[in-house]
Amino acid sequence: GFTLVAALLHRYEWVVIPHFPLAPFTIVGIALSLFLGFRNQAAYDRWWEGRKLWGDLVSEIRSLARSSETLLALEEEKCEAGKLRRQLLCWVAAHSHALRAALRQEDCQADMRKWLSEADTNYMLTHDNPADYCLRRAGRIVGALYRAQHIDSIGLRIMDENLSELARVQAACERIATTPLPFAFTLLTHRTALIYCYTLPFALVAPMGFYSILFTALVAYTFIGLDVLSQELEGPFGREANDLPLDALCRINEISIAESLGQKPPPHLQPVNFVLQ
Repeated sequence: GFTLVAALLHRYEWVVIPHFPLAPFTIVGIALSLFLGFRNQAAYDRWWEGRKLWGDLVSEIRSLARSSETLLALEEEKCEAGKLRRQLLCWVAAHSHALRAALRQEDCQADMRKWLSEADTNYMLTHDNPADYCLRRAGRIVGALYRAQHIDSIGLRIMDENLSELARVQAACERIATTPLPFAFTLLTHRTALIYCYTLPFALVAPMGFYSILFTALVAYTFIGLDVLSQELEGPFGREANDLPLDALCRINEISIAESLGQKPPPHLQPVNFVLQ
């Protein structure tokens, strides 16, 4: 629209726009593309690291479910070891939801009550870091299994390593969520892209006339689109279309735990309007 106005003003000679050389715009465009490319790479690295961390989370929960079943060698779930194992996996499932809620700054009580009692859920939410509290409770259960001699020292080390990996994943996700890209760098690329797109028509209108609308739109679509995309990828744990599907990943954990406990697993989450949350 801005280019159209400039082209009309120049076409009917209401305002005479001089013929600017394209060399300065070419130099600035190359520099801007490098800055946007660097910023998009940094934002994509954050997104990809977040996806790898949640992949590790799924892997460690499956490993804990399998190793606990193997080490305890349960024949029935009504024995003491079976009850403790069920509590352990329930706290691990609650940890996934607590971590998701913390990263998205949402309420998770409804999901928690699927796995914990109302008293445990309310008490957990009184802590500053509910996800960390879930891991501490899981660690107490592993210690109880060891003291009751349901597992030996090797089994204790194996299960504790799974919980330690879950703690590592949580700390890394919190680091990404609480350490955004420098605001000055984001503001610089955003303002430079806007200034470039609004000054480019003055270099194209005189030699190209109304064809300048097409080429200005292409340049603006690329530069402003990359700028907006990097802003979206910078925070990978939200609910934008390109953010990580944390709800679906938590559901995968629930399915793994439910099957390990002999329960009917919930269905996989499906995309809504082609977006998987």
